[in-house]
Formats: sequence, structure tokens, C-alpha cells
Amino acid sequence: MRAHTAVYAGLALLALAAPFLGLYPVFLMKVLCFAMFACAFNLLLGYTKMLSFGHAAYFGSSAYVTGWLVTVHGWGTIPGILAGVAFALLLGLVIGAIAVRRQGIYFAMITLALSQLVFFVCLQAQFTGGENGLQGIPRGSVFGVIELGRDATMYYFVLAVFAAVYALIRRIVHSPFGQVLKAIRANEQRAVSLGYGVDRYKLAAFVLSAGIAGLAGSLKALVLGFATLSDVSQGTSGEVILMTLLGGSGTFLGPVVGAVIVVTLQEYLSDLVGAWVSVIIGAIFVVCVMLFRRGIVGEIQRR
Repeated sequence: MRAHTAVYAGLALLALAAPFLGLYPVFLMKVLCFAMFACAFNLLLGYTKMLSFGHAAYFGSSAYVTGWLVTVHGWGTIPGILAGVAFALLLGLVIGAIAVRRQGIYFAMITLALSQLVFFVCLQAQFTGGENGLQGIPRGSVFGVIELGRDATMYYFVLAVFAAVYALIRRIVHSPFGQVLKAIRANEQRAVSLGYGVDRYKLAAFVLSAGIAGLAGSLKALVLGFATLSDVSQGTSGEVILMTLLGGSGTFLGPVVGAVIVVTLQEYLSDLVGAWVSVIIGAIFVVCVMLFRRGIVGEIQRR
């Protein structure tokens, strides 16, 4: 317990001091957004054993909704974020209601097919900007009091949201609801025999995961100032799977570690090796799967 407290205290101090250590705030915010996205996906895969191949649909659609409302209709930052999250929750409810009745590869294929449908809508719809995406999304302010134009201010806002989401996920996992999700992951048929409405619990987890992924997408759009088709693409869905498995599925810090590794490699190696960065990340993932079957954090906890 003391070791865990010390680790979290050290990470909190590092996060608070990061902008003063010469690290680029926009890069740090991008890491936090994708770490939040990976934590949302881990809630689904790590604690309910549902592998979604289309989680970018919620991440990207929420980014589009927030960007469109803030840019075109002049909504405030917080209402725009809440609207994006609400849309992601609704989309997760619709897709989840269709997908959770299936298991294994059938569940994965349904999420993949429906996410591709979302991608096609974003490509064809006028309000998304098509292939050009939405550009020049303003950061705005928090209730007209805290201006988010400065990178440092925006960083601490994103950090606060990430900390709140991380604490929420921990609370969900340790709650009676989370214990049922773990029971479903361990043995779904036994959970059914004990009288639990498995499909309802799986749908609730799916919707929660979609909503948190949508929050990450909305923040990412505000941080970078744009929302593009890459946010809803299959490549982004694959990246979040990689982050979760690399760091350690079913652990709290695993997705965060995985997101830090992947985003850092993409950010700093792309200028040096270009498209080969994907090959390098893939090679790291293969090595991790061979040597660390539980992911980096999972193996550290085991040992």
C-alpha cells in the first residue's frame, strides 16, 4: 500500500512539474488525452473482456461534435465538451445494444463494421469538413473565468480532467458494479447462473467506456485545434488497443504507460525515421508480447 501511495505521489509531482522541466505542454496534453482514451478502452477490455475494434468512433465523433459546436455555433468550452460526451454516450448505447449480444470475434467484427459506418458518415457529412476536417477550433474558457488560450493553463485543465477520470475509473472497478464486471470476465456463464443480467452490465460498461473515450476526443480537439478523419479511423482504434496491451490490460497504470510510450515514439521518432516509426512500434509490441505477456505494468505487479 505504501509503495502504491509513493508511486502515485511521485507521478502527481512529476505531472505538476512537467511544464517546468522543458517538456512541450501540447505534447504532454496529447499524451494525457490518449492515456484517458486508453483507460476508457481498458475498462472494456481489461475488466469485461470485450475487445472492440472500433473505439475510435466515440473518440473522433465527440471531437467533431465539440469542434463543430464551439467553432460554428459559438458554444462555450464546457457545454461543447459535455455535448460531445453526450453524443459519444448515445452512440455507445446504440452500438453497444447491437454488439453486446455477441461474443468473441463476432462482437469485435460488429464494432469494427459500425465504426467504419461512422467513419463514412464523417467523410461525407458537410459539418465535418470531409477530408479537410474541422480547423481552427478555439479553446475558449472555463465558464468565462479561466482562459485556456495559454498552453500552460490548458495543460493543467486537461491534467485535472484526467485525474478526475482516472479516480472515477478506479472507483468504478472497486465498486460492486466493477466486481460483477470482473466476474463476467472470469466466467460469464457462472455470472449468468448467479442471476446477474450479464448483457445489462456489459452494455453499461460499454457506454461508460464510450463516454470517457468521447471526453478524451473532445479534449484532444480543443488542445490541437482540429478534428480530422484520422480521429475516427481504424488506425486510431488499433493504436488504443496497442497502448492498452503494451502497458498491461486489466491494470490501472498500464494504459497510461502504454500511451506514454506510443505517443512519445510517434512524436520524436517520426522526424527521424518517417513512416518506419510504425514498424518500430510494431517490433516493440512483438517483443513485449513475447517477453511480457501481461504488459509492462502487469509483469512488474506480478513480480
